[in-house]
Parts: sequence; C-alpha cells; structure tokens
Amino acid sequence: MEMEDQRDNSKKRTRKRKTSSLLSLNNTTTIFPLLLAAATQLSNSHKNTPNNSSEILVKKCLTKLHQSLLSNIQNFPTSVLSLFPILVNSKCAGIARRSAEIVGLASLVSLDMNELVALDEGIVKGLILMLGSEKRKVSVAACNALLDLSSTLIGRRSLLEFSALEWFILSTIKNHVLPLLHPFFKNSISCVPIASDELNIISFLEEVRSELGCPIVYEQDIRVIRTEQPSKKEVHFFQKKVDPCCFKKPAFNNMDIMQCEEAFKEGYTIALRGVEFRFASIATVADALASLFGQPSVGANIYLTPPNSQGLACHCDDHCVFVCQLFGTKQWSVYPQPNLQLPRLYDRFDRECCLGEQNSLAECRKFLLREGDILYIPRGFPHEACTHDDGSSDLARWEGFAHVALHCWYKTQKQLHGASVEPLSGNLDLMSVTLLHLMIEFIGASDSTLRKASLVGALILPLEIDDWLYLNQKTTFNHIIDQINKASMFLDVFRSVEVVIEKNEDPFHRMRWLRFLYQETETIPEHDWNVPLALGEFQNLFPSCAQHKDMTEAAFMQIKSKFCDEVLFEDVIDSYKLLLEKYKKARKQYMNGMLSLHCNGFPSS
Repeated sequence: MEMEDQRDNSKKRTRKRKTSSLLSLNNTTTIFPLLLAAATQLSNSHKNTPNNSSEILVKKCLTKLHQSLLSNIQNFPTSVLSLFPILVNSKCAGIARRSAEIVGLASLVSLDMNELVALDEGIVKGLILMLGSEKRKVSVAACNALLDLSSTLIGRRSLLEFSALEWFILSTIKNHVLPLLHPFFKNSISCVPIASDELNIISFLEEVRSELGCPIVYEQDIRVIRTEQPSKKEVHFFQKKVDPCCFKKPAFNNMDIMQCEEAFKEGYTIALRGVEFRFASIATVADALASLFGQPSVGANIYLTPPNSQGLACHCDDHCVFVCQLFGTKQWSVYPQPNLQLPRLYDRFDRECCLGEQNSLAECRKFLLREGDILYIPRGFPHEACTHDDGSSDLARWEGFAHVALHCWYKTQKQLHGASVEPLSGNLDLMSVTLLHLMIEFIGASDSTLRKASLVGALILPLEIDDWLYLNQKTTFNHIIDQINKASMFLDVFRSVEVVIEKNEDPFHRMRWLRFLYQETETIPEHDWNVPLALGEFQNLFPSCAQHKDMTEAAFMQIKSKFCDEVLFEDVIDSYKLLLEKYKKARKQYMNGMLSLHCNGFPSS
C-alpha cells in the first residue's frame, strides 16, 4: 500500500511539473528566458555531445511561439528575435525549419518588425545558407521566409546586399533540376509555346488542341547543336529535322533520344526548352522571379555542353537572361550593344550585326563562370559561351504600360460622359484613339525608354511616396508621356494605316492583349465607345476619316493633348497589375496542365 501511494504521489508530481511547464509556455513573455537558456545550452552542447533535453525544450518553445503567432500575429515578443541568428543556424533540421517559419511570420507583423529582421545580418545570412540544405522542408521554409522578408523595400535591399537572389536561384535549381534531367525524355510531351500576350487559356487551348499531348518536337522542345570553329556557324546534329520548307514539326523519337549521348560525345550541346512546364520545382523558381521583378512570366532552359565546345553561336535575346552555372566552368563573352534600341519581343535578329566591327575583342567583356556563379545579360547584348577542359513580352515593357494608360484614360472619359463632361464622340474621336495606340507603337520603335522593362508590377500597394522604385517608375512614366505629347507623327501613322488596309493586314497583330482590354470594358448604352482595333472595324471606319483628313488630324491632336495632360501614373497601376494577373493566370493554368501531364501521364483509354 505504501509503495502504491508513493507511485501515485510521484505521478501527481510529474503531472504537476508538466502542467506547470505548459502553463509557462502559454505565456509568450516567459518563452524568452526558457528559449534563451535552452538555446545556449544546446549551442554549447553541439560543440561536445548532443543534449536531447535542450533540443526538445527549444522545439517546444518554438512550436508554442509559432502557434501564438498564427492565432495573433501582433503578439510577437521582440526580445525573442535576438535568439534567431543562433536558431536558424542550428544543426537540428527541425529547429532550423521552425525558426525560419517564425522569422517569415515576424516579417509580416509590421514594417518596424520587418526592418528589425532585415537589418539582422545573422538572421538573413542564416536563411540564405538554409537555401542550400539537402532537406527539402528546411530549404522551402527558408525560401518562404526570404519571400516574406522581401515584401518591403527595406527587406529587398537587405536581400540584394547579401546576394540572396543568386543563392535562391542556384540552390533551388541545383538541388531539384539536375536529378530530373534523365526523366526529361521519359514520357515527355511537347510543350506548345504560349504567346507572351495570351490572356485567355480557353482560346489558346482551342488553337493548339491538335498539338497537345504530342511527342517532344525538335527545335521547339529540344535542340542538339554546336558552333563550328573558326566559321562560327551553327550546325544541328539532326540536320534533317531542320527544314524550313517543312510545315509539319518533326517529332523527336526514341531513336533520336538514344543518339543524344553520341552527339554529346561529338561536341554537340543538348538544349532543353520550356523546363518550367515540366518540373514543379522549376515552375516555383520561375514564378518567384517573375513576382520579384514584376514581370508576366519567366522561362527556363537547360544547356548541356561537353568540354572544349560551343553550343549556340553569338546571338542576342529579346529578353533579359540570368545564367546559372550548375557544374563545371564556361567562358562567356558579352559584346557591346550594337543597337541603342532594345529589341522588342519577337523582333528579328540580324546575326551579322553581332559579328560586326563594333564588336571587337577590345570591347568584349569575358566572364569565366564556375559552379555557383550567376551572370546577368541585359536584353539586346550579343553573347556567346564555350566550355574548356574542366543555357517577355511587350506587355511587360513601358510601351505596353503606355497602351494601358491610354485605355484607362479613355475608360475614364466614358464614365465622365455620364456626368455631363464634354464627351468624346463620333467616328473621328474613335479613330483618333486607335491612331494614338499606333503612334505609341511607332514611338516604341525609336525611343529606347519604351523598350525598357517596366517594373510597375513589382510595386507594393498601398504605395509609399518615398519608395525609390515608385519614384523611379513614376519619373519614367512622366518622361514617356512627355515624349508622346511632343511627337508629331499623325501623317506617318495615317499612311501606315492606309498600307495596312491595302494589304489586308491586322494593324494590332503585335498587341492582341490590347483588344482584350477593350472587349472587357463595359459599353455605355446609346453610345458606341468600341475602339476599332480589328481589321474589319478599321475598313468600315477609315474611309470616312480619310475623306476628312484635316478634321481627323485636328481630333487626333486634341485627344493626344488631352490624354497627356490628364493621365496619372497612379490611375494606371491597378489596371496594369490586373492585366499582368490575367496573363499569369492563363500561363499558370497551362503550366499546371503541362506539369500534370508530365507527372501523371495520360489516362489510359
């Protein structure tokens, strides 16, 4: 009886101790001293022998703190933050992961808290190092924490200072892409390129339905290529598949796949395109980069180049490039920009321009990329790469933003018309708005600013008037509006319309997304506000305007002046962001479909 009573008393005392401990953890103010003591003991024990009791207590404290934050994000004890440089660098994966999750939540508590985290070098560097963890949950937690930290201007500056972007790209791709190269060919299907201005996934799928689910296609999904020396001429290993007279796209069969190893041994580079549509991990990186830079999308290619070889010849790209060297080394040569005008998407590239006298060796900049290095190559700069012994749309350019600004202003005029403000009416006014869109495209062909990438999509709402990015983008916008206002291109634009109608061509073939904007706009009863962006509408409306050319020019100049005087940068941001989201949604739907097909395959018939 006495022994049983002793056991009962012992159990009661144990339960009391546990209850007392849990009660203390329920109060966030008591977590700090407990966590400090346990973390200090754990840090010292790592140098000698593991201390399981300290590790367990740290995990309990972090779990309780995490739960407290989830229930009330404002209930975060600032004093605890001083312990996280130690915790995020813990050798225990569970402690490091939970610490990263808490840091991410803390970064979202307030601007002041975000600044405290961003300015703590130990925390930021610890999170960056965690990106390279072999444990997926740890690297994902660190990635999410860094993205939360980047939600403010101070956070982004801190990440740039510590080169977090390079670590993010490299660690994610290296850990998750390379093991997936082998299954690229296995059950892989062709990924039909989705246009940079495609906003409707249904219409796109209807357009390419006959190509969906087909085997991978040469040149579209894969190229096996090398540049011969000294001629600098590109040669395809599968030369028969490169036939400009052949309208049917050549499939890449199993026999071709088996020959890739032979081609690689002979010095050919294997270039894989559309990797973001095939692997979820790459899709995540692409989406994060697009969000970071405020762009509609980011694509990913992989280039496997054997030693002492060159894949692609010197060329320019119509988009900016981040080169991530995953293994080995590669010598890159970047030449001066041959043309002051940045190339627009799908502009034809003159290879001879890259190899002209202006690109002398004296002006060439060379970069030897080793494993872990990242090189940024701006749009329009000629470049080439070789190994030694040891690979956006006009919507995202300022030209696209200017078109959206004109649409927003025009929409406002329609709303003001109901309030008895002087309306825009009649065929001359409708044609004038259309001609102004065309003039913006004309200016884009000669003004370098309109060809630059717009970063408006990266602005965080609500706007901060002292935000450097906001002020920079607003200044650029005002410059563009000033250029539009000064331009006198009515006759040039008018003649181009006459030529387009004669050739029966679509004047807005480069800007299908613009037509979508006006289709989405609600019409006002008893007034035809539809801007004629289609060829048929042009042909119906233009003859009457041509008969009254002087009146059309006067109306055009009046609307141009009114637009430039009244349009405001802040009024355009929301519409532009919505347009980007529409494009991202269409591309995301297509990407998810392609990822699903590659991961799960087709259902059996």
